Amino acid sequence: MPTDESYWLVRFLLQRGLAVVYLAAFLVAARQFRPLSGEDGLLPLGDYVERASFRERPSLFYLVPDDRVVGASAWTGVGLSIVALLAVPYWLPDRAALPASMCLWAVLWALYQSFVNAGQLFYGFGWESMLLETGFLAIFLGAGSAAPPTVVVWLFAWLLFRNMFGAGLIKIRGDDCWRDLTSMDYHYETQPMPNPGSWVAHNLPKRFHRFETLGNHVVELAVPFLYFAPQPYAAIGGTATILFQAWLMLTGNFSWLNALTIVQAIATFSDGVLTAVLPVDAPATTPTPLPQEVLAVVVAVVVVALSIRPVRNMLSTTQRMNSSYDPLNLVNTYGAFGSITRTRYQLVVEGTDAERPEEGDWTAYEFAGQPVRTDERPPQWAPYHLRLDWQLWFAAMRPRPGPRQRWFLAFLADLLRGDDGTCSLLGENPFPDDPPERVRVSRYRYAFTTPEERAETGEWWTRERIGTYVPPVTLADLQSGGEPDRRSTTV
Repeated sequence: MPTDESYWLVRFLLQRGLAVVYLAAFLVAARQFRPLSGEDGLLPLGDYVERASFRERPSLFYLVPDDRVVGASAWTGVGLSIVALLAVPYWLPDRAALPASMCLWAVLWALYQSFVNAGQLFYGFGWESMLLETGFLAIFLGAGSAAPPTVVVWLFAWLLFRNMFGAGLIKIRGDDCWRDLTSMDYHYETQPMPNPGSWVAHNLPKRFHRFETLGNHVVELAVPFLYFAPQPYAAIGGTATILFQAWLMLTGNFSWLNALTIVQAIATFSDGVLTAVLPVDAPATTPTPLPQEVLAVVVAVVVVALSIRPVRNMLSTTQRMNSSYDPLNLVNTYGAFGSITRTRYQLVVEGTDAERPEEGDWTAYEFAGQPVRTDERPPQWAPYHLRLDWQLWFAAMRPRPGPRQRWFLAFLADLLRGDDGTCSLLGENPFPDDPPERVRVSRYRYAFTTPEERAETGEWWTRERIGTYVPPVTLADLQSGGEPDRRSTTV
């Protein structure tokens, strides 16, 4: 990236894209945090306060573990995300634009930090720390007519490089199917949450799957080195990355991971490239204020220093994926799908009011994103994140609930209580008026139908029951067995 390029339009588009991602993230927090990790959540807020230290996992909710504060913080984040999306700091005089922009992005970053650090298992995803790292860098971009500090744009490219190259390395080192180019034979069917395009992609010819797996390696292992090349080569690398992420968005629900990566890729462009391909003109800019330049250099020094451990991890043969090395998630390591599951397992939760239920007395709960009915088309949710559904995918990998699924029995207990918060996380509650007397959980093997099967039956999935995950239980059974919900942390 040559230093004589201008980045006013790059900054403007990057900030608007990041505002959209923040908006989705805070809407998720407003609707889901309290039933999942609030005062009476499946993993209660009190557990976080008891087990963590503020220094290790700082959060406003450590100081004030109150659902009202959680709700106010989430909706404040929604409102400030809209302010950022509307580019309000740009409406102000230049002398006020920079401090207003820095305050706006700093508050968004601090608020979301509180949710990530207090969210426990339900916020344990790589795109959480990635949003925080991206949001931290956005604080120093500025606003108004002044040009952004070029070094901060480079830091966005460095973040994108670690995001993509780390993902490429963990794949090529991990599962054999990435090396023999068969990973896409399984991925679309077994990924956490398929979308409407997943069925189509899964049924493409195997020759195409070999080609796209090879293309994945090129985009993640070779293309990232273009991010630091002169224009137009950096923009070519960014364009390849955006197209790659767009394909992933068309064929899967990966929360805002792909959208956020596209936002980061905007940093590989320059105003000259953008004005050449878009019907926009870059406005005349004034030089970056000296204090902002100095602060940007300080931030760059901090990021370089904090990058040492993530880079060592990335280059290590024992590479860890999606890890943070500081309590503020300033510089992290990334990587996804180092291994691919070959079989899709699903949990089907059913309830009944019958005193002595027969097989036909059980009615299944519908989830918002995980398949239950075989005739239901996989839904599109991303960039909105269904946190319960993602954990259900992880839980189904085991034949019984494990230590990391201690929330699951609390989930069943809430269904037996008819808890409004927990039921709001479902796709459909078959017991809207009175909760069932019993619930049970079966484990199934699901597979996509072929085009021929779909044409004949109208089904999207086939399934086969392979075992009992939780036998029929009542609320009294769960409570007498040491129910691991709001007031207990043992299973």
